Amino acid sequence: MTNPSSAPEIEIRTLSSLHDLPAADWDACACPEAADGGPPLDPFTTWRFLAALEDSGSVGPRTGWEPHHLAAYRGEELIAVAPLYAKSHSQGEYIFDFNWAHAYENAGGDYYPKLQIAVPFTPATGRRFLVKPGHEAEGMAALVQGAVQLAANNGLSGVHATFCTEAEALAGERMGLMRRSSSQFHWLNEGYADFDAFLATLSSRKRKNIRKERAQAQAFGGTIVALTGDDLRPEHWDAFWRFYQDTGSRKWGSPYLTRAFFDQLQESLRDDVLLALALNGDGTPIAGALNFIGRETLFGRYWGCTEHHPCLHFELCYYQAIDFAIARRLARVEAGAQGEHKLARGYLPSYTHSLHWVADPGFRKAIQSFLDAEARAVDEDIEVLTAYGPFRRGTHQEEQE
Repeated sequence: MTNPSSAPEIEIRTLSSLHDLPAADWDACACPEAADGGPPLDPFTTWRFLAALEDSGSVGPRTGWEPHHLAAYRGEELIAVAPLYAKSHSQGEYIFDFNWAHAYENAGGDYYPKLQIAVPFTPATGRRFLVKPGHEAEGMAALVQGAVQLAANNGLSGVHATFCTEAEALAGERMGLMRRSSSQFHWLNEGYADFDAFLATLSSRKRKNIRKERAQAQAFGGTIVALTGDDLRPEHWDAFWRFYQDTGSRKWGSPYLTRAFFDQLQESLRDDVLLALALNGDGTPIAGALNFIGRETLFGRYWGCTEHHPCLHFELCYYQAIDFAIARRLARVEAGAQGEHKLARGYLPSYTHSLHWVADPGFRKAIQSFLDAEARAVDEDIEVLTAYGPFRRGTHQEEQE
């Protein structure tokens, strides 16, 4: 790998906790756009979100996510940071490398621990190399070099940066990292005045199906509310914790997040949250979907329920999110990992990106061959799925895709 740093005077320090750095210093790198008082591009790399994961015990000792965040200094000025974790497993990442780990260990190596530049449990695209404006190139180069050097000095198998931006992926590739492409389903806002305006761009059959699903969901016997900010109360998180536990036990075996994390949401992140709840006749929540609000994007994250009703999942997770994005004039809804069923509901396949450095030259060559073949398959998959999208021929959305 070539040396990406053209500024040897930059010093890299590691942080064992977000609390080793003032929130304002971290956020000056992570979300400088929020200095105007508005929301960050995404809340996941803010100090408050990452600290909530640590303070709640969702990451840290015995979780397999041990913080070793990077901080790049030029003299005494902090110019860049990155959320970095030593991983003892590959769970909670959503860019899967289980096969890599299996092959590496079959060859006699220790794949774990590895270094992961990521937001734990969060398959949402955003900057991973958090650089203060004016230091973009040198800041990312220093963070990349620092992460690789940390792995090499400690005999670790590699470094992985997941759900980075496309610009970061291209820049990292130029530095000698391996670029990986994956896909998710995103809804794009074409300046719709309301939900009906969005429906008007769909084929007749898809439009009728969505209207039918919304009607079925609304007929479950209660009411649906969308809550954010001070409308959220502690009892809402009591209910959502029950939903989250049910989903987590079925999907992952045990939930990633602790109960205390949801208390942290209420305390310091409720303005970043949209919680869509279905309340039964006596006002008790029986299902819910948790979203996070960015400056341009609504990020769908978790769903759960204690009662099953037809189409309620689609309403709370997808259609309520679209309603909110239209009302807030957000550009897109990212609906999380996987799920081709999202296609029929107006969510189209979009690229996601990651970067990888592997210490062993032979293994690195094998992974690069795999990534080349995988990239071709992802391209083909996106092309095919887009062709089956729900939009009428000739609409702006269809033409864009």
